[in-house]
Amino acid sequence: MSERIEIDLPGKLLEGIDALIDGVSIKSRQQAVEFILERNLTVEKVKKAVILAGGKGTRMRPFTYEMPKPLIPVQGKPLVQHTLDLLVEYNIREVIFSIGYLGDKIREYFGNGNNFGIKIRYVEEEESLGTAGPLNLMKDQLTESFIMFNGDILVNIDLLDFIRFHAREAGIATIALKMLPNPSRYGTVRMKGNRITEFIEKPEKGAIGGMINAGVYVLEPEILEYVPEGHAMMEHDVFPRIAEEGKLYGYSFQGQWLDTGTHESYEKAIKEWNPLR
Repeated sequence: MSERIEIDLPGKLLEGIDALIDGVSIKSRQQAVEFILERNLTVEKVKKAVILAGGKGTRMRPFTYEMPKPLIPVQGKPLVQHTLDLLVEYNIREVIFSIGYLGDKIREYFGNGNNFGIKIRYVEEEESLGTAGPLNLMKDQLTESFIMFNGDILVNIDLLDFIRFHAREAGIATIALKMLPNPSRYGTVRMKGNRITEFIEKPEKGAIGGMINAGVYVLEPEILEYVPEGHAMMEHDVFPRIAEEGKLYGYSFQGQWLDTGTHESYEKAIKEWNPLR
């Protein structure tokens, strides 16, 4: 249900509103105002991000003998700083880092986040806990919807649209999905509408086209009920159970996504990544 309201705006604000009108996605002042309000009110629902940065990065040795993988440089910045830039762009300014291997170096570099326009807290994995287990270390801090990133990816995704999609579908978890022409290195998914129904561990070599898990999620606090104690993986221990219950959704996005898991993909990332700033 909509309701008509009338407001008087100064000329400078109107100029800013008019600048948003592109004739394609925003065609009028009304749509521009709706976009501004929705952007601020929707993103405000997600105030916190979790970044998984505790892995050993064994495939990136010898670099990772002395440097944790999230600090490997990409175009003049540590890899994971590009994720922080994305969060700041969407005004998500609370971050929890899960650190483990060489975690002191991550803590030393980013500190409390003040120098990066963000507030950072840390939880420490005494032993490797996988991609889901670290959530048990921060249960008391995850009381509202939150977004989670793998710490070894580069991604440019419209977080506003992603969060809005998740809120509309009202599931427990939404996975960002990226279409790749050759998905054989990654797991892919089967879908029914927007709902993820099944995970395919590794497609056959030469498989043409597939939606892969991009390592970015919007999650509800209820996700913690599905995470077992100790080492646990989102991909194997958590998401399949939620999919069986019909509460797991997939969001396909068009923005840039680059893996840095191997020397070859890292070299590609250095050459092709388009940073926000």
